[in-house]
Amino acid sequence: MLIKVYGSAVFGVEATTITVEVHMDKGIGYHLVGLPDNAIKESSFRIAAALKNNGLSLPGKKITINMAPADLRKEGSAYDLPLAIGILVGSDQIKAPEVEQYVIMGELSLDGSLQSITGALPIAIKAKEEGFKGFFLPKQNVKEAAIVAGLDVYGVENLQEVIDFFEGRGTLEPTVIDTRTEFYKTLDFPEFDFSDVRGQESIKRCMEIAASGGHNIILIGPPGAGKTMLAKRLPSILPPMTLREALETTKIHSVAGKLKEVGLMNQRPFRSPHHTISNVALVGGGSYPQPGEISMAHNGVLFLDELPEFKRDVLEVMRQPLEDREVTISRAKFTVTYPSSFMLVASMNPSPSGFFNDPSMPNTSSPHEMQRYMSKISGPLLDRIDIHIEVTPVPFEKLSDDRKAESSVEIRKRVTAARELQSLRFEAFPNIHYNAQMNTKQIREFCALDEQSKQLLKTAMERLNLSARAYDRILKVARTIADLDASPQIIPGHIAEAIQYRSLDRDGWLG
Repeated sequence: MLIKVYGSAVFGVEATTITVEVHMDKGIGYHLVGLPDNAIKESSFRIAAALKNNGLSLPGKKITINMAPADLRKEGSAYDLPLAIGILVGSDQIKAPEVEQYVIMGELSLDGSLQSITGALPIAIKAKEEGFKGFFLPKQNVKEAAIVAGLDVYGVENLQEVIDFFEGRGTLEPTVIDTRTEFYKTLDFPEFDFSDVRGQESIKRCMEIAASGGHNIILIGPPGAGKTMLAKRLPSILPPMTLREALETTKIHSVAGKLKEVGLMNQRPFRSPHHTISNVALVGGGSYPQPGEISMAHNGVLFLDELPEFKRDVLEVMRQPLEDREVTISRAKFTVTYPSSFMLVASMNPSPSGFFNDPSMPNTSSPHEMQRYMSKISGPLLDRIDIHIEVTPVPFEKLSDDRKAESSVEIRKRVTAARELQSLRFEAFPNIHYNAQMNTKQIREFCALDEQSKQLLKTAMERLNLSARAYDRILKVARTIADLDASPQIIPGHIAEAIQYRSLDRDGWLG
């Protein structure tokens, strides 16, 4: 007797339907084919125990199971449940005439209860696309899968609930989530708010500009100046996510198994990996590729604290994803692509001692130590950071001031208005959404300068010895400053402010 049950495999952030074919014949044996990994090969022991503990048994027949397509490697323990259901139906222990209309996934414990899986959202999306009636999965993952409308999603706690459903017993009902209601459940008061920051008005202004244009930014200042505090508050002033962005972000976190019973993500992610991170953990990969930190930060912020402390080869692998806004991982038999469109926020001390250019503290670092410290950050990486800003310690008078600073909600209104102007400007460019994404052609078109502005920029580059890489960055940032002012033209004041935000290009910083 041949029975077909359907599961799913996730590669990158997309799912592929897997057909589990179960054939019963005379004899004794258990043969599992179709490129299963060790976790799937071990499933026979988990299935046998789970069946026995639920009053059922592994039939004493020759069981042949094929996981098609047979040339696609399958991995993980989430195939336990479809394998078990296929064996039970194939051996006539249960009747399930509608089993082929459902996708079934879940890891079995020895008592028949189900453990959570990864990638529930892309699996649900694929199941709907291919016309399946429903999707059975562990209850822990039901919220992320149920945001897919038009698909009956059943969250089950154990094997017996699935059996009861197919045999017409029990009261199992599909989980229904209103995606739009879930999406609009936003936090009115963000956990980290700019109203908590005392002083640092010029830095807040710089963060507002970075958020408005999607510019990567690096904060340079001594320990205790507030660099980390400011970076953590950046997501609170970014424009609210669109429904498309929320679904993209949720899919990535679903594949990584990081949702933890959360449905649709409606807050921009903030990722802050430790400086000991490996390049695989940062950009993704491994024997069975998984998304890295840069993909987990998709549509949000990636914060690299103490940038020079990261290994140079780790930082260098970020260059291509920063440019292409996606990362491609190739293996011998397949290639996966993860999206990685994020804002990079980095921080660093100005010297190994941390107090270079601080008049109140002695600089104990020699010129050689300074050069070695700064050379840890390559020029090509700095090319991809539009804004460099010095952060100075806050004086006591500002720290002790009880007056409430401007809230993130108020700042975000201005940021959102500036982003809307950019959306209109780039309507004819489907791959460009904000100023930081402009290439040279668009800079020439949308960042035209009058004669006075040109002269100001020329004088600044000569007197401050700004590098050539600073030129386009200054124009991009000036365009964003003009958008915040709702100005169609870049004026000298916008250029003057943008010039301030290229600290590391000045002579004396990088030698």
